[in-house]
Amino acid sequence: MRRQTRQVRLGKLLIGGGAPVSVQTMCNVDPHDAKACLEQLKSCASLGCDVFRMTVPDLEAARVLGEVKKSSPIPIVADIHFDYRCALAAIEAGTDALRLNPGNIGSRDRIAAVARAAKAKGVPIRIGVNGGSLENGETLVSSALKHVKLLEDEDFHDIVISAKASNVAETLAVYRELAERTDFPLHLGVTEAGTLVPGTVRSSVALGILLNEGIGDTIRVSLTNKPEKEVKVGLEILRALGLRAPGPAITSCPTCGRTKVDLQRIASQVEDALEILYRDQGSGIRDQRLKFPKVAVMGCAVNGPGEAKGADVALCGGDGEFLLFVHGKQVCKVSEEDAVGKVIEYVVSL
Repeated sequence: MRRQTRQVRLGKLLIGGGAPVSVQTMCNVDPHDAKACLEQLKSCASLGCDVFRMTVPDLEAARVLGEVKKSSPIPIVADIHFDYRCALAAIEAGTDALRLNPGNIGSRDRIAAVARAAKAKGVPIRIGVNGGSLENGETLVSSALKHVKLLEDEDFHDIVISAKASNVAETLAVYRELAERTDFPLHLGVTEAGTLVPGTVRSSVALGILLNEGIGDTIRVSLTNKPEKEVKVGLEILRALGLRAPGPAITSCPTCGRTKVDLQRIASQVEDALEILYRDQGSGIRDQRLKFPKVAVMGCAVNGPGEAKGADVALCGGDGEFLLFVHGKQVCKVSEEDAVGKVIEYVVSL
């Protein structure tokens, strides 16, 4: 049972109130380089990202956000710290939402100015607090709720809350408490989760537990890596829990000394090619009706033929080449260079 929350709108995307859990990431290129920002945004969107956050450290970055927004296929969130004028400029530039701590942008007058401008344009505000920005005596929950009150005092209620710790146990405790004390939508994440492997593990454990308890309306997997990696991990967390339509995933073996093909490369390329195929066919990442074929990429003859019998399309590795199976029947031999293309060719023909 999903936790029932209020609903906010980011452009055409709904968050909370029973809407599908969305996946976010954050731009990590120069916020003054519109071309680079847009390229990264479109790359992430092509993988299934729902929301793209851009830092706005100054007024020029707000202008760039507006330029990127004109060509963006997904909502953009302006990340604001300290300077309320950047928030006002981002709103005018067309941002779909703000992420800020109301308390760190100055006086009550400045908070009121941002709240009024956001309300007038229908721009939600995500209150984002983390363990590195707490004042003495504060907890993540008390800090988040304090900032909520600052906005509510200005009659602003279009709010999403995030309160991110850097470890699993605290993350669970914080979001469980927030879920009990408020009905605002919650944005889940483990802040500063780390590099690819530890960051993926920490985020998957914390977010997976919370989502399985019905807590969380939108997520970000924070990795010291490319935003595209964050998107892929986030989508797989949702898919594993049945919160997203099954995607183009493959069965592949971990390899061993018998493997005489570059299985890691081939398996990754097949997976990426399937993602692109279904994106380009306009299926929509949220289409629950879409049926994905079962694809297997195996390294040798030990488990390969058995997996091939249960797959729609399968590769079974040999010595520098593969046997290709369709619906369990051997079709042909194929070189490593042609393997990915042949799999896609047969997937399309199914």
